[in-house]
Amino acid sequence: MNINFQMYKTFIKPILFLFDPENIHHTVFKTIKIIHLIPGINIIIRFIYKYSHPGLQRNIFGLKFQNPVGLAAGFDKDAKLYKELNNFGFGFIEIGTVTPKSQLGNPKKRLYRLNKDSALINRMGFNNDGVLKVVDRLRNNNNVIIGGNIGKNKFTPNDKAVDDYNYCFDKLFDYVDYFVVNVSSPNTPNLRDLQEKKPLTLILESLQSLNSQKKERKPILLKISPDLSNNALLDIIDIVNLTKIDGVIATNTTIDRNGLISKNKNQNGGLSGKPLCDRSTEVIKFLSEKNNEKFTIIGVGGIHSAEDAIKKINAGADLIQLYTGFIYEGPSLVKEINKAIAKI
Repeated sequence: MNINFQMYKTFIKPILFLFDPENIHHTVFKTIKIIHLIPGINIIIRFIYKYSHPGLQRNIFGLKFQNPVGLAAGFDKDAKLYKELNNFGFGFIEIGTVTPKSQLGNPKKRLYRLNKDSALINRMGFNNDGVLKVVDRLRNNNNVIIGGNIGKNKFTPNDKAVDDYNYCFDKLFDYVDYFVVNVSSPNTPNLRDLQEKKPLTLILESLQSLNSQKKERKPILLKISPDLSNNALLDIIDIVNLTKIDGVIATNTTIDRNGLISKNKNQNGGLSGKPLCDRSTEVIKFLSEKNNEKFTIIGVGGIHSAEDAIKKINAGADLIQLYTGFIYEGPSLVKEINKAIAKI
């Protein structure tokens, strides 16, 4: 364990974990923003946390990634900190989930630590500032690869959901490098029903129709639930191939609670972190093998070590993303994973 890992785990994390997880998240955001006002601090942070190696570069769906380790959606929902977070060594940042209109999300308290399980449970409910404010923050992006994770507003009925996805796609198109269609969050009522073959095909075909009308199309990926059966995953493969989208993000959070020991284990919401690691890797392997590696897979779920990341790559992931592991293990995790991948 290097010194940065030790400092984070011994001194910083214990202090951060004394406070409510949602409140401290916003406090840390503000702190990072303020620190970056110091001249030259971005260079120092990149020196500490960024790792470059020719073997890390990936050319995937027309984009050149300096490394395959990204930040998952949900961390920088409103694109407030993507430039600063990029300095911690990520190869790409996914913002969102973004909806057409701003919404407060579900009532607080809605984010829980499960310390004994190295996990989180959230029922945030797509709280975000709305797509137009997010676009304003992305206008000045110079070189950060941005994924735009899009969803529907809570009170948009499912039979009108396609309109919400189309609207977000159109507004974000000039400001993101790829899109992610989120129909798999467990925290918006009935959203997961959109993973059924008919409504999902409708949404993806509509987005692809809009995509084809653009001067140069953008990659579209589908974010799926880890709770899908193998038959449902086979349906996902069929849908991806039918609609000719570019890939899948596997996986979102789970509603499964098997094996948890922390006191907050029975809270409603989506579970992320270490308990999700094996299942998300299984889903990646299933998709990759059954589809003969025909589409891109971004692996996310329970990556808390370089070993976890390598397992997902070996299972068939082309890129990976961090969220809960970044919180529990600290920012040095990004560098450690990249160093391990470079040795493969």
